[in-house]
Amino acid sequence: MSEQDRFLNTNKRELKTYQEARLQNTENLRKLVVDAAATILQEEGPEAVTVRKVSQKMGCSTKIIYSLFVNKEGLAQQLYLDGCKIMAREFEATPALADPRAHLLALGETYWQFAQRYTSYYKLMFGGAFGDFKPDEESMQGTVTAMRQLIHVIGSAQQQGLLSAAAPTDTIEIVRLVWGALHGVIHLQMGGHFGDVPSAHATYQQTISLLASTLFAKQEG
Repeated sequence: MSEQDRFLNTNKRELKTYQEARLQNTENLRKLVVDAAATILQEEGPEAVTVRKVSQKMGCSTKIIYSLFVNKEGLAQQLYLDGCKIMAREFEATPALADPRAHLLALGETYWQFAQRYTSYYKLMFGGAFGDFKPDEESMQGTVTAMRQLIHVIGSAQQQGLLSAAAPTDTIEIVRLVWGALHGVIHLQMGGHFGDVPSAHATYQQTISLLASTLFAKQEG
């Protein structure tokens, strides 16, 4: 290899390294911005998360944040995906139980605890607290990933023939029915319609218990 070829190859390697470093710096900056927004989200709630407030916390101009996320909704999407990761982690940490009905009850309790411990994330994801933000396809896929434990429990129970004949035949439809009922109780609780938290929790537990009894009526009969 000639000296010129070695020089050109060296420059190509340096160029690739520079491009990778630039990309890495951009990703690091995006992460720092999301972390700052997440801190505001947890400390002050979804309504407090604005591009200006995040830029002030970061000590940078709003222009930098707009260049990374385009708008507030772009930042909201990243927070939504972070919330999905947290929820997935909580579900995955729930001990798997041999009895699918008991496992469903355990996952239901995990969902309640997620909503109480990460209330700001919950409101952003499912409570409409971020104005006109609507989850895009990537965000919706993040939700499906976060709920894969619940999907697995229902799907497994179907395969074993443990569900009531009156239950829908589509796994996702059943998951939506369960999710909708549980979300309804949590949403009303957050709106102050059930009094104190213990009372709301008791209503929630009754709701998931009734759902499980209905779904697994065949097992219990």
